[in-house]
Amino acid sequence: MGGSVKKSNAIDAHVGGRVRARRDKRGMTQEVLAEALGISYQQIQKLEEGTNRIGAGRLQQIARILDVPVAFFFKDAPHAGHTSTSAKQKHAPMPTYMSKFVASDDGLALMKAFMHIPDPQLRRIIVMLVERLAGGENQ
Repeated sequence: MGGSVKKSNAIDAHVGGRVRARRDKRGMTQEVLAEALGISYQQIQKLEEGTNRIGAGRLQQIARILDVPVAFFFKDAPHAGHTSTSAKQKHAPMPTYMSKFVASDDGLALMKAFMHIPDPQLRRIIVMLVERLAGGENQ
């Protein structure tokens, strides 16, 4: 099994999104995290988007820098392996488009702002507006 590159998957996108969310919460730029890791900010972008996989050692470094346990990055991650049917339904994998949305600057900003709207009716109106702008309910 020498030298083959593994493709990223939904878990990689989820972990990358959690890295971005924690980095943002700490008010840290991609450049600062990249410098602490000794890599380019472009590499941080790819890790956060889930385009590139994060190795175990690198993830441990990121966890230390962002002051969280490594397990933080896997919270609510799509599960692989053997689980019961009820567990599969309870923890359905996040679709790729959702992982990409959460990992994007606009998606994260929209999500943060949306969650600060206290009126559930107003949130529903906003959802209907966005669905209409997108050209349908299930875009």
